[in-house]
Amino acid sequence: MAERRVTIGWAQGLHARPASIFVRAATATGVPLTIARGEGAPVNAASLLAVLSLGAESGDEVVLRTEVENAESELDQLARLVSEGLEELPETV
Repeated sequence: MAERRVTIGWAQGLHARPASIFVRAATATGVPLTIARGEGAPVNAASLLAVLSLGAESGDEVVLRTEVENAESELDQLARLVSEGLEELPETV
């Protein structure tokens, strides 16, 4: 299992547009991932409704996890997306 703990960089948190950006990026990695708010229960990172249900705000810590081996670069890309509040998944870290 690999994980990244990051602070949400989007000013509006993981709501509406940023959540949609995150879900599209998570799906694009092709790796099954979960996201949790702090120490809360993890949800499927590829589900918009699940991500919205976290109620994650700007400055909250989220935990990205995967059980897939050798998915470090995908986690790094998603972590950067979330922490920097980017509009799309970065090509390289």
